[in-house]
Amino acid sequence: MFSKIALAIAFSPRMEALIAEAKRIKEIFAAELLLIHVGEKTTESEKKMQEMLSSQGLLDTGVTTVWEVGNPAKKIIKVCEQENVDLLIAGALKTEGFFKYYIGSVARKIIRKSKCSVLVLIEPMLKPEAFERVVINGTQQDQTPFVIDQGLKWCKSDKAKQVYIVNEIKMYGLQMATASEGGEEEIAATRRKLIGEEIIYVENILKNLDKGSLKISIKITCGKWAIELARFATDVKADLLIVGDEGNLGFFHRLFPHDLEEILSDLPCNLLIVKK
Repeated sequence: MFSKIALAIAFSPRMEALIAEAKRIKEIFAAELLLIHVGEKTTESEKKMQEMLSSQGLLDTGVTTVWEVGNPAKKIIKVCEQENVDLLIAGALKTEGFFKYYIGSVARKIIRKSKCSVLVLIEPMLKPEAFERVVINGTQQDQTPFVIDQGLKWCKSDKAKQVYIVNEIKMYGLQMATASEGGEEEIAATRRKLIGEEIIYVENILKNLDKGSLKISIKITCGKWAIELARFATDVKADLLIVGDEGNLGFFHRLFPHDLEEILSDLPCNLLIVKK
């Protein structure tokens, strides 16, 4: 699934934990690992980097460190493109005083403009564990079959114990309001029909994919998909949420909330954004 992984790092208290997480993912996919640091390379910083790699058993294992100076987002994206990186790993920050997480401006730019998939970790651990409970966005979008395919490949590689594919009933309120004119029986029949259609949509995608021994549940929601997806991930205590790429969001969407932006502003768990 991934042959070359990059980790964007800064000299912070979570640096070693992020390296440990990157090492775990590198081993899962038997991938190359590249570390990207945007900042001045000094004798002290280079020594610190070597100590971190040594503590994680990564010295002399082919791990490469790239040092850059300049605009962090632009430099990270440039290195990923030059090195043909498949997956970029970055950390998210907890808002001060609250148990919520947010993506800073640098990470948002990386997510929007990078051509590779991006994994955002909210609580990297020095002794990483597999993502056991995974939620995949199954809402009807052009990229959904690809997202589900890639999501299942990740889950099989990481030996996930439970996978949820969450699909949203589009325009649920309007359709139910129309059905209400026919009374309770028509409301119930319409609800069953809408749920059934969305289940069939996901099942038609799954029947062509290798699911291995994964335990997969299809869940149907109504309401704005991004909000419902994040809420569901919170409710089931998911370790990882997998969504697709919405493309390079333009000026209009930077002014007004966008579906993906709503997830990024209050992350329910670790987030994987898969890109073709």
